[in-house]
Amino acid sequence: MSQKINLNADLGESFGAWQMGNDPALLDLVGSANVACGFHAGDPLVMRQTVRAARERGVSIGAHPAFPDLQGFGRRRMDIPAAELTAMLIYQIGALQAMASVEGHHVSHVKPHGALNNMACADAQLADIVARAVAAVSRDLILLAPAHSQLALAGARAGLWVGLEVFADRAYQEDGQLVPRSQPGAMIHGAEASLAHVLRMLEAGGLVSQNGKVLKTAIHSICVHGDGPDAIASAQRILEGLQNAGYTPTTLPETLTK
Repeated sequence: MSQKINLNADLGESFGAWQMGNDPALLDLVGSANVACGFHAGDPLVMRQTVRAARERGVSIGAHPAFPDLQGFGRRRMDIPAAELTAMLIYQIGALQAMASVEGHHVSHVKPHGALNNMACADAQLADIVARAVAAVSRDLILLAPAHSQLALAGARAGLWVGLEVFADRAYQEDGQLVPRSQPGAMIHGAEASLAHVLRMLEAGGLVSQNGKVLKTAIHSICVHGDGPDAIASAQRILEGLQNAGYTPTTLPETLTK
């Protein structure tokens, strides 16, 4: 019997006249889309078009909320009071839920973006703020969080269904955190190298650091980024490689269902 696995990607990150990535091609490959909600990228029309395209392909969708940082693409650290950040998260999730409602689709998960995600992975207090905001909207939402992160633990504390993800194109430190983009070797380049990285973690049953340390964990979803020059080729190769290794790609809710 094959094992279910989910591929997810951050999509809907174009806005106005500015285009990011090739969403239609990536939606043909992934099982779940994390849709930008306007704070780091995306706009109302792009959100609606992305939701519609995902529904047409049977791809599950999730809100991809971020700090209010269009200029920095949501990658700049911010210190926002808990009540204000909670309201921002609820606002972004609700916007995507409205778009999904009119397009006959359903928001099944939430995955924080960029600096918000990275900070919540290391900071338990911030992670609890994020998880509680998601739970305030609906406890039926899945929190898609990096494996071995404070965010994943906070999701469990909040009573949420937690999907554990790994990154196909990012290296890991000994503690399970991502190697900062500013450091050498942080990014894994090329389709074959990304596939090898993913299969190594799946076969080891956990995260594998740059130095070969294995941190045991379940792995439900693999993030493939869609904004690089070889994004589509890498996603295609990872999908094919997983299928050849006996994995069945599914939506995120299907992957978490026994």
